[in-house]
Amino acid sequence: MKIALDGMPLASPLTGVGHYTSELARSLALVAPNDQFELISPKPGLLSRRWWSAGLPLYLSRSSFDLFHGTNYEVPLWSRRPSVVTIHDLSLLLHPEAHESHLVRRARWRLPLMAKSASMIITPSTSVKNEVCETLRVDAAKVVVTPEAPRAVFKRREDAEVTEVLRRLGVGDDFVLFVGTIEPRKNLHRLIEAFEQLLNTTSLSPQLVIAGGQGWLMDDFFSAIKRKKLEDRIRLTGYLHDEDLRALYSSCSVFVYPSLYEGFGLPPLEAMACGAPVITSRIPSITETVGTAARLVDPRDTNELSGAMVEMLSDEAMRNHFSGVGAEHVKKFTWEQTAIKTLDVYRQLVPQKST
Repeated sequence: MKIALDGMPLASPLTGVGHYTSELARSLALVAPNDQFELISPKPGLLSRRWWSAGLPLYLSRSSFDLFHGTNYEVPLWSRRPSVVTIHDLSLLLHPEAHESHLVRRARWRLPLMAKSASMIITPSTSVKNEVCETLRVDAAKVVVTPEAPRAVFKRREDAEVTEVLRRLGVGDDFVLFVGTIEPRKNLHRLIEAFEQLLNTTSLSPQLVIAGGQGWLMDDFFSAIKRKKLEDRIRLTGYLHDEDLRALYSSCSVFVYPSLYEGFGLPPLEAMACGAPVITSRIPSITETVGTAARLVDPRDTNELSGAMVEMLSDEAMRNHFSGVGAEHVKKFTWEQTAIKTLDVYRQLVPQKST
């Protein structure tokens, strides 16, 4: 087979979909060396809408690709070749209040078109598959679940470089860690409320480290940190590269991820791969991903979230338990398996050529 993959998500710095695209392409090449895989994207400066409506269909019509895989919700509408689209989540449709209005408007008319136009749909979880089938009115037989995995870089690290990373980032020895984009659906307002409650009701005194680039609609979040006088207890690192993230995952006292909505929930698995005990949300997609390997809480219940952090920070045996079961659980997820499942989707759509 000769497969084209959307290379647009690979623009730097890589975010979740960019890492998905990169890891999938690399793993496909490793597990299927007799097939060809090419990442394609427009020349710099070409408007995105022109690429999808004219540039990409024209390019595909002149090429010998058997199939196009849109790794970031998009496929060309005018193409005779089969296509696969990955729909990572339906946050824009199900939680429009957490996104910019122009993105929501675009998703409301584009996503149904993409789902209808694509020959097959890939989702990272059964939870998202169910949402796609119900919300976009798609036949379940058209949707295949291919779970994602932590990247190989995320392994436990115990060396002098960890100490250097913590020093450089202004992080102490005892800290609670969150990793992700600073945006409304990550539920960071409630996280700092739960953290403040922990500080005010116990003798515990950890730092809260929030590692991630700034999204939008979060001015109130930053104001709340100042209003609550928590600047000396909360460390905002901004976007970090993998080596720094691995150091934080490997040395945090507990990793907390109280997101209100996810398509899969990769950061908890990354934390588990580095040996961190995890507290995360009791919501369908994350429960599906982490199973019983994390301490699950209602992300809308500040008291439950705060109580879980207090318990974990106060109980070494509990931390060791979740660190151990998490490290075993995460072994079930590999990019090799993701690539194999994705290849199966391709092969359903591309007639196998005789040798």
